[in-house]
Amino acid sequence: MQTSQSFGIHFTTRPDKARDGKEPIYACVTVNKQRAYIALKHNVDPKNWDSGKGTAKGNKDEVKSINNYLGEVRNTISNNYKQLQLKGKMLSAKAVKDLYLGAEEEVYTLSRLFIYHNETSTTDLKWSTLKHYYVTQRYLVKFLDEQHQSSDIYLHQLDFKFVKDFEVYLRNHKPKDHQKQINNNGVMKHIIRLKKMVNLAMNLQWIDNDPFAAYKLKIQKVNREQLSEKELADMEKKVFTIERLDMVRDLFVFCCYTGLSYVDVINLTPGHIVAGTDGEKWIRTCREKTMIPVNVPLLPQALKILDKYKANIRSLSGGKVFPVMSNQKVNSYLKEISEVCNITKNVTFHLARHTFATTITLSNGVPIETVSKMLGHTKITTTQIYAKVVERKLKEDMNALKLRLNHKDR
Repeated sequence: MQTSQSFGIHFTTRPDKARDGKEPIYACVTVNKQRAYIALKHNVDPKNWDSGKGTAKGNKDEVKSINNYLGEVRNTISNNYKQLQLKGKMLSAKAVKDLYLGAEEEVYTLSRLFIYHNETSTTDLKWSTLKHYYVTQRYLVKFLDEQHQSSDIYLHQLDFKFVKDFEVYLRNHKPKDHQKQINNNGVMKHIIRLKKMVNLAMNLQWIDNDPFAAYKLKIQKVNREQLSEKELADMEKKVFTIERLDMVRDLFVFCCYTGLSYVDVINLTPGHIVAGTDGEKWIRTCREKTMIPVNVPLLPQALKILDKYKANIRSLSGGKVFPVMSNQKVNSYLKEISEVCNITKNVTFHLARHTFATTITLSNGVPIETVSKMLGHTKITTTQIYAKVVERKLKEDMNALKLRLNHKDR
């Protein structure tokens, strides 16, 4: 917990609130250069007040009574400060004031915001999204511990400097569980989650000022990769004698021809494979992430893989189309598969979705509106980010344009 660098109590008066020639006395509590004023129950004639010493002056019984009262107040506030220290509570001028007044007003902290956010988001966010908030919250706790020597902070203490310091902390943080430091966009994702939680606090009126008012996110555009036709063909043709590699390859290739994400293909059941009005087999499901309906006609390559697993014991026992395997293991095995297939790209499972969007569909003339529907996107702009038109498609379009222009010239 945070230990105070400074603590002080000074008594002052408020001339602007004077009544009947007397000014009300306030206790000014200072903790780490932060101040909080406590209105006391005594008034004093300004002629009998020593502003430098913060005491009443003179020999009248009334003056002595005021000074005795101020001494008791000083002792009580000092004891309250020590009590916060002993209990390991956060040390702030407001905390000392609240304890002195026995304030019933609720004090909102970052940890309390975490709890409220996580409790209320279970109906709005899927676990696959919510778990990322838990990671951000763990980083915030580490940041508070290392940079503020505290395990919590009041929401009213959040400001631009806190956000900026947290960003710098993330950029310099060296994880012990994996080798790479967090890249720029990874840092920004944590900042975005903190911003969303702060917006929640503002909507709840737990905080008045927006610490992100002057902060600008710095998202870098990423060049999304996909497998080329040759790379995909090499992966399809490769014979694997190790069952786990063979299964992960099939799972990945299936998604290259359907555009499904990892979580959606793992949750795929036989009930999601239906006959369309054209008599062909389709996948009809909803994206786990957004619950947007997805309808994808099954291409021959995908149908071939389905037939391979229709009698798989592991699939049947789980009521799924494919055997269930963790995303972490799948990505780990994909590294082995890509090495064996001499693919130098960073192959993760999500690359299959990119491959479907570009190499399989857009590059073969499928309209972007159709691709967007099959991917379960609500906006074309999202599809444009996922599915860049590759060089071969651009070349084909330009060659077609040349033919049309040449035909006109004849």
